[in-house]
Amino acid sequence: MTFRTAVMGSGSWGTTFAMMLHDAGGEVVLWGRRPEVVEGINERHENADYLPGVPLPETVRATLDPAEALRGADFVALAVPAQTLRHNLGGWVPLLPREAVLVSLMKGVELGTTRRMSEVIREVADVPEERVAVFSGPNVAREIATGEPSAAVAACVDEDAARGLQAATMTSYFRVYTSTDVIGVELGGAVKNVVALCVGMSVGLGFGSNTQALLMTRGLAEIARLGAALGADEHTFAGLAGMGDLVASCVSPLARNRTFGENLGRGMTLDEVIAVTKQTAEGVKSAEAVLELARKHNVEMPITEAVTDVLHRGVPIKEAAISLISRSPKPERYGV
Repeated sequence: MTFRTAVMGSGSWGTTFAMMLHDAGGEVVLWGRRPEVVEGINERHENADYLPGVPLPETVRATLDPAEALRGADFVALAVPAQTLRHNLGGWVPLLPREAVLVSLMKGVELGTTRRMSEVIREVADVPEERVAVFSGPNVAREIATGEPSAAVAACVDEDAARGLQAATMTSYFRVYTSTDVIGVELGGAVKNVVALCVGMSVGLGFGSNTQALLMTRGLAEIARLGAALGADEHTFAGLAGMGDLVASCVSPLARNRTFGENLGRGMTLDEVIAVTKQTAEGVKSAEAVLELARKHNVEMPITEAVTDVLHRGVPIKEAAISLISRSPKPERYGV
């Protein structure tokens, strides 16, 4: 079966996802808001702003018209910045195909509401959870776009929908697993961004592998604690959407949250880092929302709290690091 997918968002991950869909044998149309990006994809078969030097298949086309992109789609992949989802999707709702599965490619938590992206989609589009899927994993876009082996998890409470998304995205270089644990897969992707910011800060400060391993391990414990409180399957966090995504985002120099944190650790101000960061580092805004969500459920997340202190409360990085390390240790239910 050939699937038709509308990818709403033409950044690095949206464009890479469109390439995967093409390579999996499907039909795909990218929606973009910037005329120069759309023209580059259609005329020069390159997204020079987000994936410079990576040739795109000639049959991957883009449009400025959301109605054109969405027409007849089996899947609608949402690849806009997390904090813009509500506004963007609200304008697209009248255009959504009646039976399409809406797929979140975003990794964030909404400010103000603490809703996960799948919850925002269900609320705004007024669709049942069976029509909302999440796609997540260790997905450094440029590596996948150049054909390096990678994998992800397609999650939906409807197993048939998850398997359909799997079939639409599986290629010779990209393996896709399925899950019904939407909460776990989604939280793994959102919270790892915050942990990656912290790891980046430690690198910028000059700390080595021990510190990075400490932060990644304890970060995974934070993700699992929050997941357990929200009803996720804790086994999810040992897989691609948990540990896999966390490791990739914390160690790759191409990972935007790690790079953002590294620049802060080297002494740049928040405004300076924002000015030189071309793509959205979702963890910067999501950190506050993740912390608020944790507090609603009485979950301690000291790494998330330290990152929020640095980003949004003006706490110096070294002060936050000392406070984090000097905390009194407590017994853990999930690992150590």
